[in-house]
Amino acid sequence: MLDLIILSIHFFICFLISIAIWCGAKDADLHSSGIGTAEMGPDGLIFIGKEDDIKKSGRVTAKIDGREIVVFYHEGKFHALDSRCYHEGGPLCQGEIEDIDGQACIVCPWHKFKITLETGEGLYEGINPLEPSPTPQWQSKGVKQRIHKLTIDNRSIYVCPPDLSVSFDSDYFAEKYKTGGELAMGK
Repeated sequence: MLDLIILSIHFFICFLISIAIWCGAKDADLHSSGIGTAEMGPDGLIFIGKEDDIKKSGRVTAKIDGREIVVFYHEGKFHALDSRCYHEGGPLCQGEIEDIDGQACIVCPWHKFKITLETGEGLYEGINPLEPSPTPQWQSKGVKQRIHKLTIDNRSIYVCPPDLSVSFDSDYFAEKYKTGGELAMGK
């Protein structure tokens, strides 16, 4: 009985911490491509922000045609991908970056799914039971998360509008959260 009480208290505390994190400060949406709010750059690219500002913050969210994207600055490189995890729409903008087998990966804060910043591949740790002494190794699930091409021009960061003729698993949640963004999270 005591174990059940302790477990219930632990669950309740975790729940309160989750609520506090979810209700805490959000990354500001810099620009939206809604009417009159997006800045178009060279060749139809969409202005995200100044290079130095993004370097300072490490990450920033933005909207392109209502679609949330997140731009990360990590170890000297900029990366842009859909802000909603391909698995269940978790807010990747709130995730931590980990190095997995030499690849920078964002870890979804909801279910700990790991996604490479460079390619959008989902990674999992698995074993080959046919090996004489199987050891866990990181393997790819394939590209699951839409990444966005970035351009730096005159110390400004621009992103290309997404090519929606090719689909990715993250497209479902990018579309689902288009209208509400953070408010539509539901978790």
